[in-house]
Amino acid sequence: MNAISKIEAPDPLARLREPFAPHHISKLPKPTKAQTDAVKNDYKNGIRCKICGSWHHPDVVHLDYVGHAALTDRMLDVDPHWSWEPVAFRDGLPAFDHTGGLWIRLTVCGVTRLGYGHAAAKPGQDPGSREKEVIGDALRNAAMRFGAALDLWHKGDLHADDAPGERRDRSAPTATAEEMAINLLRGCTGDKAMFVEAWNKNKDGWKRVMEIDAYARVVAEMKRLFGQFPKDEPPPQQTAQADEFGLDGDGIPDFGDDQ
Repeated sequence: MNAISKIEAPDPLARLREPFAPHHISKLPKPTKAQTDAVKNDYKNGIRCKICGSWHHPDVVHLDYVGHAALTDRMLDVDPHWSWEPVAFRDGLPAFDHTGGLWIRLTVCGVTRLGYGHAAAKPGQDPGSREKEVIGDALRNAAMRFGAALDLWHKGDLHADDAPGERRDRSAPTATAEEMAINLLRGCTGDKAMFVEAWNKNKDGWKRVMEIDAYARVVAEMKRLFGQFPKDEPPPQQTAQADEFGLDGDGIPDFGDDQ
């Protein structure tokens, strides 16, 4: 029998960690309260900034950030089917918290991570503008959990402790798709409904990015974790069907009372 060589497929999520081009990085002014008050008391204390174009105190510090459009472009390159959704709804609409912030779930390549966004209301702001700013902030926050623009969030050098010649490639993923899938499932073991939802929502994406052996290990871990839930309630009924990987079924298992 001829041996079949296996080709390692690159993790598509590694693309999210690649540095952004300089023209994709914007400048955000971050004035202190004293600087803001000084300009409010007398607008002549401000200047038209040549860096960001805003009117603010001349000593304001600017922070680098990646805007909504550049981040969306990067995620479309990685996964054209990426999506986000609010963690909670109220009256059919995204449920903003009491401070006006919003928790979201961002899903890229079948992997889901949480993010939080917030933005202060501004005088004379158009209706809906603050909400759109909150959503953009939440997407950047969630994408940072995937490593997108991570160095811009950190005020120092993330890799300053690396020895000379051992400075690692910043585009390398911190974890494989298999590890991230298992970690997500383990993080949902506190609630059976959340666990079932996480599996059913992500398994198809995991199939696309994992090799057969890795996906089989994730299925095995899912069944092990699900078996730890109390068995006084019947689990959701799933039709066990063979998939393209040749597995016997990757639905939520039906553990009987005798298990």
